[in-house]
Amino acid sequence: MTMNDDEKRTLEHWSNRLTQALQILDLKEENDLILRLAQESSTSVSPSSGPISTFYAGYAAALAATSRHVDPQEAVKTAVEKIMKLSEDGNETGPDSGGWAESGQ
Repeated sequence: MTMNDDEKRTLEHWSNRLTQALQILDLKEENDLILRLAQESSTSVSPSSGPISTFYAGYAAALAATSRHVDPQEAVKTAVEKIMKLSEDGNETGPDSGGWAESGQ
C-alpha cells in the first residue's frame, strides 16, 4: 500500500495516540506491516478479512508477548507472518481443513 507523506504522518500520529491511550508504550509501530497484512488478506480472502486478520494478529501477538515474554515487535511479526502464509491460499485451505491435529490445541 503506497501512502503519501501526509498520510504517513497522520497514521504515525494516530498510532502514537493509540499506544498512549491504550498504555502500550513499549510497542514500536509496525504500520507498514499491518497495512500489508490487511491488504493481502483483503485481496486473497475477502474484502472484510483485512480488519479481522489484523485484529487476530494483534491478539495473538499480545498473548505471546505477555504469556511467553516474547518481545512485542517479534510477536507482531510472527503473528503477521503466520496469517500472511494462510492468506496465500485464500479461504480454501488452512489449519481448520485438517482438524486440530496441526494446531497448538
